[in-house]
Amino acid sequence: MNTELPYSLYAERRARVARAIGPDGIALVPTAPERQRNRDSDFLFRHDSYFYYLTGFTEPNAWLVITGDGASTLFCAPKDLEREIWDGYRLGPESAPETLGVQAARSIDELEAQLPKLLENRDAVWYPFAIHEGLEARVGGWLNKVRARVRYGALCPEDQKDLCAVLDEMRLVKDPHEQDIMRRAARISAHAHIRAMKLSARMLREGKDVREYHLDAELLHEFRLGGSQYPAYSSIVAAGANACVLHYRAADTPVRAGELVLIDAGCELDGYASDITRTFPADGKFTGPQRTLYDLVLASQEAAVAVTKEGARFNDPHEATVKVLAQGMLDVGLLDRNKVGTVDDVIESRAYFQFYMHRTGHWLGMDVHDCGSYVEPSQVGEVSERKDPLSGEMIKNRPSRILRPGMVLTLEPGLYVRPAPGVPEQFHNIGIRIEDDAIVTATGCELITRDVPVRADEIEALMRA
Repeated sequence: MNTELPYSLYAERRARVARAIGPDGIALVPTAPERQRNRDSDFLFRHDSYFYYLTGFTEPNAWLVITGDGASTLFCAPKDLEREIWDGYRLGPESAPETLGVQAARSIDELEAQLPKLLENRDAVWYPFAIHEGLEARVGGWLNKVRARVRYGALCPEDQKDLCAVLDEMRLVKDPHEQDIMRRAARISAHAHIRAMKLSARMLREGKDVREYHLDAELLHEFRLGGSQYPAYSSIVAAGANACVLHYRAADTPVRAGELVLIDAGCELDGYASDITRTFPADGKFTGPQRTLYDLVLASQEAAVAVTKEGARFNDPHEATVKVLAQGMLDVGLLDRNKVGTVDDVIESRAYFQFYMHRTGHWLGMDVHDCGSYVEPSQVGEVSERKDPLSGEMIKNRPSRILRPGMVLTLEPGLYVRPAPGVPEQFHNIGIRIEDDAIVTATGCELITRDVPVRADEIEALMRA
């Protein structure tokens, strides 16, 4: 259970859900299932984010039911001293109301019998769509049991609605308690990146064999040392040309002096993710071509930071990034201006896509790619169409989200230069990404991941130490 957030906050969230579903609505929220890893072992359990957001409860095999009158019922594993010897402590339904602030709690063994009764005489049932495999069929089975009682006067919910639409809007803006946890997670992750940078330079100075997995081990060590429960995602530790593979995983590739290392890694702390990418010279000293491209990526991130503020659009940082990168690609010769034209031509034709093929950011929160619409809800109906110059398909454009204080997003421009005709050889196999986590404020944004250096001179100084 989360000991960091006061349980009154979870009660407030459940009350907001109750108001959203209406007086005769009912919401069903299961936690994640346990998943078998191999014959006698499960994967490490991680709760469902929606369920955790409303309860702070981390045990498996649990459901939350919220009714429109504001009542909440938790179904959880019953106390079982014998199983607790093997699997660990269980809160149990007897202690759940006082501990979690729910109005009632029952054994999970009663779920099948109780759900049809709770669904009776409700006008709509809300649950997360397309999240839990088999959930729709399970709800359908309970509704069939309600329909079997209509001859006795029971009313069956006529509507099934996606609870994600309600919860995504709630989760998009982080309250001060959530922001504080995310700052702490970012700090732990920043220290982990520093640790990996220092190890790389030190081992190479000592003439030791350095592999990607050595650096990955440093990340994991610092995550746990700082109190993090897990990595927020599978860490990317990419040496040399591997940095040009966007979702590369740490393996056994040698880390060599004169090459760059790209690390994209962040921890999860008390249910909230961090997400940092740094690119650094393996031995602590950038070469000329590496520094040229690194400074270009950093300049594009600075442009993104400058436009990330209340009232701006979610797409504004990406557009600012692309403009800087496109001009830089022309200036350093990655793109031949005789073939692709001006910077505006590069942007219009998306010629930059050869070297920069992803967006500049995403929402961050309980999930590393957090929930929340990227379209401004009040302008969903404002649609225009354009033809993508690369794929040729028609794309519908809608106004992107207006940024509000408390929203958290990543800012992560990059350049990935694979060998190709016309690409200057000195830039071949250089992959660079710089990523920071930003909390939107009334005056700009707070970069919560800058405990790890980002400027090239600062990185070199750190690695010399």
